[in-house]
Amino acid sequence: MKKYLVIGNPIEHSLSPEIHNYWLKKNNINAVYEKRKLNGDDIIELIDEIKNDKISGVNVTVPFKRDVIPFLDDLSKEANITQSVNTIFFKNNKITGHNTDIAGFQISLKDTEFNLNNKKVLILGSGGVVPSIIYALEKSGVSQITICNRTKSKAIELKKTFSNLKIVEWGMVPEFDMIINATSLGLDKNDKIDLNFTNINKNKFFYDVIYNPKETNFLQIGKNLGAQILNGKKMFIYQASEAFKLWHNINPEINDEVLKLLDQ
Repeated sequence: MKKYLVIGNPIEHSLSPEIHNYWLKKNNINAVYEKRKLNGDDIIELIDEIKNDKISGVNVTVPFKRDVIPFLDDLSKEANITQSVNTIFFKNNKITGHNTDIAGFQISLKDTEFNLNNKKVLILGSGGVVPSIIYALEKSGVSQITICNRTKSKAIELKKTFSNLKIVEWGMVPEFDMIINATSLGLDKNDKIDLNFTNINKNKFFYDVIYNPKETNFLQIGKNLGAQILNGKKMFIYQASEAFKLWHNINPEINDEVLKLLDQ
């Protein structure tokens, strides 16, 4: 039986096993998908397991999306540009890193009526999935992307890859059409993003990459302001779908049953 993993730290909140194991069963694939909490010095051992065919594929979540890169043999174009890996596979004797977060974010927005062209986007946070979101936004024709991060140096580091980024101090809320919470604030139901949105009008889009819980305090703020809101559920499903397709050469069905798996 083949084994697939999602790695991260923390990892308890991840619902990747639910969705991948559902698809494995539906497609009669003799495999199992599990989650594993790692520390940074565990990555070498993980790579050895892939090389020795003990693990057939890995999804990567925070904080390892960049950390795994030095241990890989090759990167896809998307992973190389963003310097962010969320999917690992072994092919032609090479351990390759790919990025399905980009496609996941793009496809999730296709399900809305929000047109990104010439829009101003404010992103809260600078780690994990942020390079993928920036890359997808740039391809969608936004006019401006602003980063607001609690640790400013990390936002400045992103500017080395994406030179057109604007950076503001944490706590500032510049004009935006869409705001994206890409921080971990919200994984705990009591987490609050202490920013002043009193001057925001209704025609805004609040997007939270967090999907569990399904309505964070950040999204509740957006809802109370009359803004359009969306959590990370569909982004998560579509990035998972792209990884599944890559590993098994099967395009998995996304139906109501799949959506309900994430309503926990």
